[in-house]
Amino acid sequence: MSRRLRIYFDGGCRPNPGPVEVAAVVRGVTHIRDDLGHGNNGDAEWLALIHALEIAQKLGETQFELVGDSRNVIAQATGAARSRSMDDKAHFERFSALTAANPPARIRWIKRTQNLAGIALAARHGR
Repeated sequence: MSRRLRIYFDGGCRPNPGPVEVAAVVRGVTHIRDDLGHGNNGDAEWLALIHALEIAQKLGETQFELVGDSRNVIAQATGAARSRSMDDKAHFERFSALTAANPPARIRWIKRTQNLAGIALAARHGR
């Protein structure tokens, strides 16, 4: 039995709201995007989750899990909580459309200090 691929994701913006940057880390390789426009931290976390999903799909992965530190976005993406804002609903709809054919095996929360994508973003800013 093969192991599921783990993809870490994180997003943020400076200031909040401000320019969005997202990261996904897969197999030790960091994929960063900072061309996603302006938004708030919630938008950035959703876009990071979508970015990680798109990377898994580009790699042709069928058994993967998405791992991040945003409890709110993870709860919404897994259906444990409802999307409240119009932006969250739009992100959820986009995520749902992308997962229709090949959903992640799991989406789970980890501590910020364990999130490799968050560590990669923090390193860009020297903190």
